[in-house]
Amino acid sequence: MTTELKPVERIESVDGADPVRPLASATRLVVILPALNESATIANVIERIPRSIPGIASVDIIVVDDGSTDETAHLARQGGADVVRHPTNLGVGAAFASGVEAALSRGADVIVNMDADGQFRPEDIPELVAPIVREGFGFVTCTRFADRAKLPEMPAIKLWGNRMMCRLINAITGGPKFSDVSCGFRAYSRNTALKLNLFGRFTYTQESFIDLAAKGIAMTEVPLVVRGEREHGKSRVASNLWRYGFRSLTIILRALRDWRPLLFFGSIALLFVFAGLVLVGFVGFVWLLTGRTSPWTSLITIGGVSLVMGVSFAVLSLVADQIGRSRRIQEELLYLQRRSKPASNPVAESVQ
Repeated sequence: MTTELKPVERIESVDGADPVRPLASATRLVVILPALNESATIANVIERIPRSIPGIASVDIIVVDDGSTDETAHLARQGGADVVRHPTNLGVGAAFASGVEAALSRGADVIVNMDADGQFRPEDIPELVAPIVREGFGFVTCTRFADRAKLPEMPAIKLWGNRMMCRLINAITGGPKFSDVSCGFRAYSRNTALKLNLFGRFTYTQESFIDLAAKGIAMTEVPLVVRGEREHGKSRVASNLWRYGFRSLTIILRALRDWRPLLFFGSIALLFVFAGLVLVGFVGFVWLLTGRTSPWTSLITIGGVSLVMGVSFAVLSLVADQIGRSRRIQEELLYLQRRSKPASNPVAESVQ
């Protein structure tokens, strides 16, 4: 005898309210697979995606071919997946955005995003979506590091980089402490996907945490087994760690500027004010001891300029915070507009 799940979905609101309502009985899952030249693995990944999942009535698969030059799109169609194609390579972030748009147009109630390179186990999808279907979370991410027994084999520098990135994102969001913010194996409720507004084309993983935390989305993580290194080819995102770190940091700083402007510009203001006070204070201390300011007189000018810059950034932080409030209203209006748009069910062969 089987027990029927009673799926629920948490509808997160801007004012912090957190109501819960049952999902429709015909819950539709759409799995999106961003892919670039993944002909060696795409067929196997598609074949292993479960078609029968507790609480899920139907499973659809969409492969986002991000400018592949091999047989990725052809093999994906043979495997029964729909294909959204970028004529040229636009980046992982852009491929993810196209996949989410296509999934929403198909009427997805739950969206799973996973890489097409075989690093993630498609068999783990039921465990990944369970917190959304059963508990009402809006966002679930796979974590590679919470369970030491499931820790993947990867270079020490990558482990260190992931740990530092987690600390940075956790400090910015100020919410639940996550152990993995860079893993691409994730699940989203429909309402969460409708609220997503990401701008990074290079990657989306860290930016999405900041975006969803700012909107009060209920988030959690699930420890799963993940292959530490690709079996075929090289990662197009993290092949160069320094490049990956720099470009990811740029995306994170822009997201921080947009969602926490008071913190972003206020921190700069404090640095300038602190530097100005230290410089002017040092010259003042020298004057009290010696009765003269030379050879440190120029520091008075530099300190004065720092203080003026600090005050200017403080005013800018207040203006930016006011603009940020207007943005939150606009984001809510955009979400309501998206939610009212009926699903049309098409998957275009080319979207860019």
